[in-house]
Amino acid sequence: MLKFVLEIILNFINYLIKKYNKSYLFKLKRFLLGITAKVIIVVEEGSWAIELVGKYISENLKNLNLINTELINPQIFKNRIIHFGSINCLITKNGLYKAHKSNKIVLTWFHISPTDKRIKLIPVINKSIDVVHTSNSITANQLNQYGFDEKKIVIIPIGIDLTAFKPFDNKKRKEIKKKYKIPKDKIIIGSFQKDGVGWGEGLEPKLIKGPDILCEVIRRIHNDFNIHIFLTGPARGYVKKKLEEYKISYTHVFFENYLDIVECYNVLDLYLVTSRIEGGPQAILEGMATGVPIVTTKVGMAPEIVKDKINGCITEVEDVDTLYLYSAEIIKNEELRKKIIKNGLKTVKNYGWEIITRSYFEKIYKKLLEN
Repeated sequence: MLKFVLEIILNFINYLIKKYNKSYLFKLKRFLLGITAKVIIVVEEGSWAIELVGKYISENLKNLNLINTELINPQIFKNRIIHFGSINCLITKNGLYKAHKSNKIVLTWFHISPTDKRIKLIPVINKSIDVVHTSNSITANQLNQYGFDEKKIVIIPIGIDLTAFKPFDNKKRKEIKKKYKIPKDKIIIGSFQKDGVGWGEGLEPKLIKGPDILCEVIRRIHNDFNIHIFLTGPARGYVKKKLEEYKISYTHVFFENYLDIVECYNVLDLYLVTSRIEGGPQAILEGMATGVPIVTTKVGMAPEIVKDKINGCITEVEDVDTLYLYSAEIIKNEELRKKIIKNGLKTVKNYGWEIITRSYFEKIYKKLLEN
């Protein structure tokens, strides 16, 4: 009965929003949505990656009829599971977010740098949360070493939207190359992550993302092969400057709609991940799902997903020599390339958001509801 009444009220509020577009109506709508929600997910505004993860978890939990979830401000709610999608959501400018003591608290922390000043707060945070979630065993071990109770740590990988990320046929790939003016006669190597400091031009490298390593690997590949670099994302100034210095051709595009990146993957012959620290990287799953061979460092989820020379190639962090050798081998060896693509497409099926969302429910939300 309550659900039926709420639906009527929400329909009326939606009508008022369309007519008057007042901020208080949006706040009222969020409040009403939260009344029936057992799980409230808090996402980090301005971080598309955190927002997307929260969106996919929430939508799939409801679509699978597992539990009612909303992405809203949790401040006024009691007796809920409140899932902070990143450490930036839990620790604000005003300090540690204080939710009502009746709530069960989940924190997701995807990756952590040894220089992160928030490490010193971990013993305090540990006392105030019920679960700390991360996407990989590397970060899980770090979080435990820095003071989180091992029993509270849950590992669930990041998922991927397999309805969006998929390989296109050759005709479509040619159309996309023409659209972005990508050369037909060159080997196309991709790098689609933000790797500059800040949100400006990005001339200062964000070293945990390894743009310096990326540029050196590309420089070596360029010496032996006719390549073109495809870049997306903000703050790529450092990489672009280096490519211009090396006289390597490149294309750089930036999208408002993240899923437009699916087209970009579909024109690649190779994707490089040269990071020093990662929570994902999401590019591993996205590349596999679109039929692109991946060469990556051992960061984040990579050691748990990539089987060397089976569904990708994986090296130690900062190993420029092996990153280059693997890249060259994939370019030259068609049999290896086809094998990696085929096995990557099989592997990624285990990471669709429906599967990953069920893991969130079984390993986190269901257990908290039962306690």
